[in-house]
Amino acid sequence: TLKQENSKAKTPALGGKKEEYLKQLFSILKSRNEIAIVDKKTHFNNTEIRMLGEIITARYANERLISAEIARRLGITRSAVSQMVNDLEKQGVVKRVPDATDRKIAYVELSEGILGLYREDISKCMDFVGSVVEEFGEDNFNEMCRLFQSFTALVSEKIKNYKN
Repeated sequence: TLKQENSKAKTPALGGKKEEYLKQLFSILKSRNEIAIVDKKTHFNNTEIRMLGEIITARYANERLISAEIARRLGITRSAVSQMVNDLEKQGVVKRVPDATDRKIAYVELSEGILGLYREDISKCMDFVGSVVEEFGEDNFNEMCRLFQSFTALVSEKIKNYKN
């Protein structure tokens, strides 16, 4: 029927280079999620270290972060950040500090004495990454980073144009 023919015409054929590109990109993203810079010898996991880094960076810039902003910066959901904050709060790593004027807003801040543990973990991460770069090659690493930054900038631009 005419309806079936129109439906077939609008559905792209599977296969070809575009499908392979998509598979490769998904494979890279999956591999990226499986990389653990830290191990059981550190106090915090990868995402926790990234979150603590954002809180510390904000503190040095005289800023305060709420969970929604942390989620945006890390590229994860607000519920994931909320769960992480809950867990770290129970451990005494972070604390929620209510805003002085708007009680609905709570800032996530480091608890006292945590900066030293964070620095220990960062030092272990830097040693690990340094050994990887040494084996992979500094030129290869820099080229990979340059290409990745170029690729993500292009994707971001395409997304922006696609939405408009």
